[in-house]
Amino acid sequence: MSAFWIATMAGWAGAYLFGSIPTAYLAGRIYGLDIREHGSRSVGATNALRVLGRGPALVVLLVDVLKGVAAIVLVRGLCFQLFNGTLVTLPPALDQHGWTPWAVGIAGLAALLGHSRSIWLRFSGGKSVATGLGVVLAISWPVAMGALAVFGVAIALVRIVSLGSILAALTAILLICSLGQPMPYRLLVVAGGLHIVARHRANIGRLLAGTEPRLGQSPGG
Repeated sequence: MSAFWIATMAGWAGAYLFGSIPTAYLAGRIYGLDIREHGSRSVGATNALRVLGRGPALVVLLVDVLKGVAAIVLVRGLCFQLFNGTLVTLPPALDQHGWTPWAVGIAGLAALLGHSRSIWLRFSGGKSVATGLGVVLAISWPVAMGALAVFGVAIALVRIVSLGSILAALTAILLICSLGQPMPYRLLVVAGGLHIVARHRANIGRLLAGTEPRLGQSPGG
């Protein structure tokens, strides 16, 4: 295998490892508890809010977003170095502008997979919403802002985080497909958005049953 492909796969592995950092779990450990045993037992910012409070939850949210940004920045920068440096021999069929979006798209999916299937949590994890926001911010900030706006409106109207997250993911899919983004980015957001919706299967069941807790309520209340 050539040095180019070894470096590229190392970049994707790095993107996965960024995504796999279990921020909410680590925050819980600072307070002497395992967040997976409290609240909704999820390792995301919403459960951190329930269990740890606003300050820690905000830190968890910001770090989870930055994980997604970092994964994209890492692989995008790696592609620049590979195509503009002299350390590796480039495959003859590849050019920087054609390959970089594909490499970035795979990195984004790796980051989402890392959050939902963290190697540090025995391949369990959260729903990838905040990390997904970070990924989309790094590839197309207008799409991210549109999705975030829909999330904010949903929270203001119904105060149900899961519903806001699902609507934001679907909004990101619609926007990325309508704004003329490169095909790899469209595939990334479609696959990532559907992944996020699938991660909310239990929430969808509770939404249909009218038992999904609102922001500020306990999962059982």
